[in-house]
Amino acid sequence: MGFQIKAVQALDLWRGAIVESVRRDGPDLSARQMALLLTVYLTPPPHTVRGLAATLNVSKPAITRALDRLAELGLVKRKTDDADRRSVLVQRTVKGSVFLREFGDLIVAAAATAGDETAS
Repeated sequence: MGFQIKAVQALDLWRGAIVESVRRDGPDLSARQMALLLTVYLTPPPHTVRGLAATLNVSKPAITRALDRLAELGLVKRKTDDADRRSVLVQRTVKGSVFLREFGDLIVAAAATAGDETAS
């Protein structure tokens, strides 16, 4: 990908998307919850608490707490693994897909706005 931006520009895009999300009264997710949500949606399943903890290099209890909040918001769901009843799978939901699609649109809009400002 030939698209390059500086760190401050990337941060400003993220800021623009976060500010717009707050204005739209979107869910207030921590960085850990957002990282977890993006991992579930952007990496191939299956996802388990153990696997997510290893991927993000955080404790299983921290993943469980983040999943509790995401499940409460309807952004992910848990399902017992039929192959191993002791294991719980973390799955995507329609609401979570919509949330991330809209958040991605906010980042794209922030990038377009930033592009307009540099062109002026």
